Amino acid sequence: MSFEKDDEVVLHDKHSEHDGEVGTVTQVMETMFGDATYTVSFEEGQETGVPEGSLESADEE
Repeated sequence: MSFEKDDEVVLHDKHSEHDGEVGTVTQVMETMFGDATYTVSFEEGQETGVPEGSLESADEE
C-alpha cells in the first residue's frame, strides 16, 4: 500500500522514539530504484526516509 501527502499513518520501527505513534505524511520521495520513502511528522518531531513497510494506515475514528 502506498501513501500520499497528508495521510495519517502509524509508524512501526522499534529503533524510533515514535514507534507506535500516529503521524502525518508530509513528503513522499522516490528512490532511484522506484521505491517510495516518506517523511512523517509527529506531535514531537519527525522521521525521514521511512520505508513503506514500516507504515500502516491509521484507523479512522
